[in-house]
This record gives sequence, C-alpha cells and structure tokens, in this order.
Amino acid sequence: MTVWDRPEPSARPVPLDRERIVAAAVALADEGGLEAVSLRKVAARLNAGPMRLYGYIATKEELLDLLVDEVQAEILPEQQPGDWREALHVLAHRTRQAALRHEWLADLLGGRPTLGPNGLAVTEAKLAALDGLADVDTALRAVETVSAYVTGAIRREIANLRAERATGLSKRDWQRASGPHVTRTLATGRFPALAKAVHEGTDVDAEASFATGLDWVLDAVAARLSPPPA
Repeated sequence: MTVWDRPEPSARPVPLDRERIVAAAVALADEGGLEAVSLRKVAARLNAGPMRLYGYIATKEELLDLLVDEVQAEILPEQQPGDWREALHVLAHRTRQAALRHEWLADLLGGRPTLGPNGLAVTEAKLAALDGLADVDTALRAVETVSAYVTGAIRREIANLRAERATGLSKRDWQRASGPHVTRTLATGRFPALAKAVHEGTDVDAEASFATGLDWVLDAVAARLSPPPA
C-alpha cells in the first residue's frame, strides 16, 4: 500500500495532516536541502513528537515521494496547450522553473516514477500531448527522451549554481581565474577542437542553452511521429 492509499490517523492531540507535514518538509528542504529533511526535524517544525508522524508517513522515502509530488503540482499548467510540441515545451520549462525554486528537486528527478496524483497528472499530460500522433511505444520513448534531456540539463544547471555558492565565484569569475591555465593548455595544440570552441563559440546563459537543447530534442521527436495505423 502506498502512502497515498493509506488513510490518515486522528489529528489529536496536535492537529496534523499530510498536507501540513509536507508543507513543513518542503520549507526545510528549501532552506537547507534534502539533508535538512527528516521525520524528526519535520516533527520539531510542527511542534509534534516524531512518533506522531509515523502514523501519517512510515519512512523518509515516503516523505521524499510526497515532497516530489507536492512540487509537481507547480509543473502542471492551468490549461493543456493543444499543440503537442507546445505542451511538452511548457512542461519542460515549468519543470526547470520548479527546480530553480526548489533546488533539491534536481536530486530526486529521474528515478522511479512517482505515483502521487500530481506526478501521475504530469505523466498523463505528457502522454496525452502525443495521443493519436504515434503508437504507444513511440510516445513512451519520446516522453522518456524529453524527460532525460530535461533532467540532465536541470541537474547540470543546479550543480553549477551550487558550485558558485560553494566557491564564491560566479561563472565569469571562474572563467577569469581559470583563463591562464586554459590558455596554456590550448596553446599546446593537443586539443584543437576544444580550442576552436573556446575561441569561436558563443557563450550563452543557462536559460538560452536549455531552450536550444530542448528545441533540438523536440525536433528529433517530431521526426519520429506518425499516426498509428487505423
């Protein structure tokens, strides 16, 4: 039985429910990352004994599942776009925006599908966008491919943000500090393709890079779409 199937116990003596528990856990995660989240710390935030929480959530893994599902509500648009490409585009960008608001989400993306109502609704929206445009297996592979790109791009962006905070160096500061080493290394002639990229490539911000990569992935999906046989 999943956490969503299990009924909630009585709220007495301290008023509790899963909604309050998850809200407290999200706040802790936003403040200090996933390492700041535990049933004991959530209970302390709610002024409740830790054992009270076990009536609502049996394990930390269940709590993390609930955290992900809570944030996935932010990914769903109010209205599903009619065009498949726009639908997947919107969901991808809203996933990135949610991860930038809740950086810990990057650590939990890409695992087993979450079975909460919001997670299922996100998956439904992705598959519904391709309904009638391809057979089921093609639609599944298309959704997996787009999701893999989105997850990888988000994790890379969040890793860079964390590195900036850990070192105190912005991307441009890091580039300046690393410049002499890179210049000496490229001058050896051992990395001609990399040298060309460094000297001739256009530096773009994370949002533009994400958007361009997503467009290329969606172009690849479009090439594979064809209505299933009647």
